[in-house]
Amino acid sequence: MHDVAVRAGVSRQLVSLVMRNRPGPSDASREKVTQVAAELGFHPHASARLLRQNRTMLIGVCFVMQNAFQNDCVEQLFPSLRRHGFHLALGPVTRDRNTEHVIAELMEQRVEALVAFNPDPASAALAAAVERIPVVWLGERDPVGRCDNVHVDEQQGLEQVITHLVELGHRRISYAGGEQGVAGPDRAAAYVSAMRAAGLGDQVDVLLGGFDDADGARAAAAVLGRPGPRPTALVCCSDQSAAAAVTTFARHGLSVPDDISVVGFDDGRVAALPHHDLTSVRQDVSANVDATTEILLARLAGDASARRVLRTPTSLTLRSSVAAPAGGG
Repeated sequence: MHDVAVRAGVSRQLVSLVMRNRPGPSDASREKVTQVAAELGFHPHASARLLRQNRTMLIGVCFVMQNAFQNDCVEQLFPSLRRHGFHLALGPVTRDRNTEHVIAELMEQRVEALVAFNPDPASAALAAAVERIPVVWLGERDPVGRCDNVHVDEQQGLEQVITHLVELGHRRISYAGGEQGVAGPDRAAAYVSAMRAAGLGDQVDVLLGGFDDADGARAAAAVLGRPGPRPTALVCCSDQSAAAAVTTFARHGLSVPDDISVVGFDDGRVAALPHHDLTSVRQDVSANVDATTEILLARLAGDASARRVLRTPTSLTLRSSVAAPAGGG
């Protein structure tokens, strides 16, 4: 500011007023100071200004980098929050950095609010954050019920899958999943409920596992290794699991969907790859981001109403991994 003031032939106080867009300087003075500042490459120090206001305009986000859905949400959160003047402070969860470490680090950066994807409910850092700033639990149902929650409608998604498969003629429909976090058991329970609603309660078959490649491969191996009639369709708890199941079936000479249909969940980039082409339950990334942004802005503006729980809708994206069963099921 001293350099701008000297070059413009005005006081440093006047430069400060212009840069902070405060009343007082004339239009001519504003134009002169702005021109000189541009020539010198001077920009106001945003961090210092926010510090004086006791603001950081930072929203922390705790997420898993290997999760495609979470990455897509984070990518869309950037412009969604930027439109309202906020920036993201990224906190990736890794093998060496759990919920506790990530949220503690984000709080050290003085984030004004927090978005946490499927955090550890037992985290002390999470509990402390909930007491101090707005927190949105994103991705799955909040089992503790202490902060705002945005998650996909698991029941609707699995009902859409089972209805579609039954309409094609499938009856022996197995499910791969049921473990990990809250979403794992919730999706398995939604599958069981949908099967019973379709009159297929006696065909319920849950192959317990998680969301990654190894889990999908194990589920497919279990299908191949069991005696008796093979299921005509396998519904997986994630696209990643489903893609691994398709690969495992192929290695053992089974064609998808001619010998067995496979369905994923998320409808992310993995599902859309040509060599997978998975039918998948679509989680609407934009709907999740919009709902999260809406809640955060309301809380930061002083909304102290009761905890909000928003279930975002699903749809079923049809691709070539599903067909009518050979022989009518």
